[in-house]
Amino acid sequence: MNYCYGLNRVCARPFAITRGTLMAEFAYIAWLRSQTPTNPNVLVGPGDDCAVLVPGVRPLLVTTDMLMDGTDFILAHVGARRVGRKAMAANLSDIAAMAGVPTAAVVSVALPRDAARPMAEELYLGLRDVADAFGVHIVGGDTNSWAGPLVISVTAFGEATARGAVLRSGAAPGDWLFVTGPLGGSILGHHLDFTPRVREALALSERVELHAMCDISDGLSADLAHILEESECGAVLFANAIPITEAAHKLSQTSGKSPLQHALGDGEDFELVFAVSPADGEKLLSAPPITGLSKIGECVISGLWLETDGVRAPLKPTGWVHEVGMKGEA
Repeated sequence: MNYCYGLNRVCARPFAITRGTLMAEFAYIAWLRSQTPTNPNVLVGPGDDCAVLVPGVRPLLVTTDMLMDGTDFILAHVGARRVGRKAMAANLSDIAAMAGVPTAAVVSVALPRDAARPMAEELYLGLRDVADAFGVHIVGGDTNSWAGPLVISVTAFGEATARGAVLRSGAAPGDWLFVTGPLGGSILGHHLDFTPRVREALALSERVELHAMCDISDGLSADLAHILEESECGAVLFANAIPITEAAHKLSQTSGKSPLQHALGDGEDFELVFAVSPADGEKLLSAPPITGLSKIGECVISGLWLETDGVRAPLKPTGWVHEVGMKGEA
């Protein structure tokens, strides 16, 4: 029954939520189903062995992301609703990175065995806060309990637009590089409360031809390096053109890093970095389809460079490095 918020039978004991007295797992499942709205594109939602969706007419996009208490958030500090919100938003950000339209999601949760019912409900409501804002239907998943901390995994589905999915591999020397908003200092709260740039990506895709795009989850320099690797080219970033958040300036007062260093490598900004032709770049600058758009550099033949006051120097990508389930700064 994994697809219908069912019990994973390898669990040592049935999922139980406590609030003074032990409550059955299925009472929580019934509550989840009561909160799930109907939709004509979802023929069968939570409650059966699989969800049944009406197939789209364009290519299907699929992405998944797992968040863990103690690694991606500290539940006791931030609360379950913000955790649920981030878990959904991070996945929709991946759909945005391909200029896609998010449609549905499934959610798997490993709850601590001493989890209280209000916490489990708040987690779901946080998921719904973001899902509802973008017309995404939570169509199923799996709920379990264990002796460890909270773990939540969301798999999101979407559709490419008529122009097709935007990949990381289409940038070329001469292209202009843009970001959709200011960067850095996300640890002060933005990493939990960001809005995935789905609408912005679709607006850009309607106006210009996006050669390559990536969401900034690991850090501007690190995620741009992903684009450059896939596109087999290089880039120069203009130091004075990179938009920096007030949070990055605030953090720099105690971190030992400059605001620019925070903007280049903090990660979890969840803005978009993308490449377009110079002609389309001029179009975006003259009549931007979204606010907050900034030209930050250009693609070159090879290397990654930072140009400050006309002087270029090699730039080492910095940001989050994912190794065997751990996050560490490069």
